[in-house]
Formats: sequence, structure tokens, C-alpha cells
Amino acid sequence: MTREEALKLVKQRIRNRNLVKHCLAVEAAMRALAPRFGGDPERWGLAGLLHDLDYEETKDTPEKHALVTVEELRKMGFDDEEILNAILAHAEKKEPETPMEWALHAVDPLTGLIVAAALVHPEKLSGLSTRNVLNRYKEKSFARSASRETIAKCEKLGMTLEEFVDVVLSAMKGIREELGL
Repeated sequence: MTREEALKLVKQRIRNRNLVKHCLAVEAAMRALAPRFGGDPERWGLAGLLHDLDYEETKDTPEKHALVTVEELRKMGFDDEEILNAILAHAEKKEPETPMEWALHAVDPLTGLIVAAALVHPEKLSGLSTRNVLNRYKEKSFARSASRETIAKCEKLGMTLEEFVDVVLSAMKGIREELGL
């Protein structure tokens, strides 16, 4: 599957514009992380772009989240097991094992924290620093749904929280126009 095909699928399946932007943010972060682990940015990007494909359909049945996506992708002939396993791992349908799986698992909530931090920053994403994000990370009541425990699992990748935030924030700044931030 090409990036264009994946993006078309995301736009067909996801009606909420903010959720589409979330998928784009996760894609950018995954592309930026891939080279650090010898991964292919295209494949890592696809995992990020497709990871919440079934979210709107499964939001009331979270036990099905990611399982529906993987089943539908397989029906379409998509058989990249590394990407499919990363999608499952991000939603805790399997224990993360590979760098791609750990990265997607930890990137997902971090992009939400960064978006929330950008929304309250006067200069939005362009003025946001790693330090700003880390300060917001410490505020447990800020962006409560962004699991700090999951974000901290970036350590499984051999990265400090600061390094991880820096890479993800830089990647998101690279697509700030698309994100509207």
C-alpha cells in the first residue's frame, strides 16, 4: 500500500478532521523515528497513518479497537505483519516487542499531549519547545487522556523522555500547516 492509498483510506473512513490530523501527526513522528532504529520511514509512516483507522467505528467498543483495522487491512490484501502488529500493539492488543511497536505505542499519546500544549501556547506549534512539552507532561491534570505511563515507555527504545519529545515535536512542526497549528 502506498502512502497515497493509505491517506485516501484514512480520509474515507475517518470523518472527524481532528482525528485525521492526529493520524498525520503520528505518521510524521513515526517517519522521524524510523531511521534511528534502522527502519524504513515509509513503512513506519504507514503504521502511524493507519493506526486509528477504526477508531470512530470502535470508540464505544474499545476492546475491538485495532482488531477491526487489522482484519479489514488483511481483507484488502495488506499483509505487512510488522505494520499490523504495530497497530495491534498501540492499542494493547499485543505486547509491544519491536522498535516499531514500542514507538507507535508511545507516540500515540505523546502527539495528543503536544497538540494540547500547542493549543494553549500563544505561538501554537511553532513556538512550542521540548521544555514546554515536558513541563505540561508533569502536569497530571493537563491533557489527562495522554497517558504519561505509555509515553514513558519510550525508554524501551533506549531514548530518554526528552529525546523522544524532541524528535516527535520536531516531526510535528514539520507538518504544522497540515495540522493547523
